[in-house]
Amino acid sequence: MNILVCVKRVPLTGGKIVLTDDVRAISTKHLGFTVSPHEECGAEEAVRIVERLGGESVVLTLGSPEAEEQLRDMMAIGVDRAIHLISDGSEWDPQATASAIADAIKADGTQFDLILFGNESADAGNYQVAIRLANKLGLPVVTGVKGISVEGTAVRLEQEVSGGRDIYEVSTPVVVTVKEGLNLPRYPSVPGRLRAKKKPVASSTPARPEPRLEMVRLVLPPDSGKQVQVLGNGPEAAPAVVEVLAEIGVL
Repeated sequence: MNILVCVKRVPLTGGKIVLTDDVRAISTKHLGFTVSPHEECGAEEAVRIVERLGGESVVLTLGSPEAEEQLRDMMAIGVDRAIHLISDGSEWDPQATASAIADAIKADGTQFDLILFGNESADAGNYQVAIRLANKLGLPVVTGVKGISVEGTAVRLEQEVSGGRDIYEVSTPVVVTVKEGLNLPRYPSVPGRLRAKKKPVASSTPARPEPRLEMVRLVLPPDSGKQVQVLGNGPEAAPAVVEVLAEIGVL
């Protein structure tokens, strides 16, 4: 089974996100970079499937020359090779990104049975690229997946919903977006990193099409804040503690 995993170089998710003055980009002056957590799960799943069934796993990114670091990280956990679509590092809209990936897949010539994406990137979180790619390639797409099992030429996909899971059985090839929790990604080992340095990275510079979508601005999610309630000091606080525990159903 041949599997393509599409990843994105994003600021470290644990860092404090600050927008640029024009609120159209994330200021990365004091941030490190990584692969989106959903996409790490996608790469891990690709490696596991190929280890079990054979075939080839490929990782692809559209990004600056520095994004090769993230490609090497994914190859360090076992992905076989990489495709790097080199850009100037600026944000491409989802339509342009999907077009570039579709062209790269056709140019590569491999018949991919599974094309995996993270459900959304950790920075822009626009949810669109996988669906637009599936539309361009004329393939089925299933989003928000937290369970994958391959059964012959079909794939069983599990999607969490309120009260249980929806199950989809889809013939390959198929585009799938996965969510964090699909698996526990392995940590790149030192031998894995050494092997990754020798694995091939095919690079090209796609032409950026005239944008048909416009980003107006980015907005940070509202801070949930913290609330602290002092229940008392010493033994006199015990009745208030019991009352709170009763309210939340612990007692």
